[in-house]
Amino acid sequence: MSDVSHPIFARLYPRLDAGCAKAGGDAHRAELLAGASGRVLEVGAGYGANFAHYPPEVTEVVAVEPEPRLRAMAGRSAAEAPVPVTVRPGVAEDLDVDDASFDVAVASLVLCSVRDPVRALAELRRALRPGGELRYYEHVRGWTPGKTRVQRYTDVVWPFIAAGCHVSRPTDELIARSGFTVRDERRFEFPTPARVNPASPHVLGTAVRD
Repeated sequence: MSDVSHPIFARLYPRLDAGCAKAGGDAHRAELLAGASGRVLEVGAGYGANFAHYPPEVTEVVAVEPEPRLRAMAGRSAAEAPVPVTVRPGVAEDLDVDDASFDVAVASLVLCSVRDPVRALAELRRALRPGGELRYYEHVRGWTPGKTRVQRYTDVVWPFIAAGCHVSRPTDELIARSGFTVRDERRFEFPTPARVNPASPHVLGTAVRD
């Protein structure tokens, strides 16, 4: 299955993300991609918000997006990107790419919503050459009992209205257990005020394929 249709979310997400970009999300995306080079695989590319931030050392980006409306928007963003970007249909759990064919893989606000994050991470590891980098920017399970309790309650309904997004998913822990060595990672709350936002705990980091 290469298409996953979420028409309402696809219309709303670019508008919501524009507000996050102004609040600091654009800076996070730039930090995520700084120093990337070579051939890059980006999963869950959405409407192409990352494309403008790829540095010139990147020779090619293969961007996979299963939602057809978002994928069409990503195609338009790719035409204006500073590096060559090809947008394809597909899901992170079943990537139509060769083994060890990429230098960098990028997961940006997507592993919260894939159906099987462990399988998706296994596919990303398969696609990376030995020593290749996984760049990730994700919201994750909180670090306090109060936050995680709110997240568990939120996840009773949130995935049904937010295209499968889970706010309580421990994505950072899953990465560390999926054949990657975390090289650097920082945790932060975004956006603020964090107390009222169940999706505020974020991580931004780089892990290397073992």
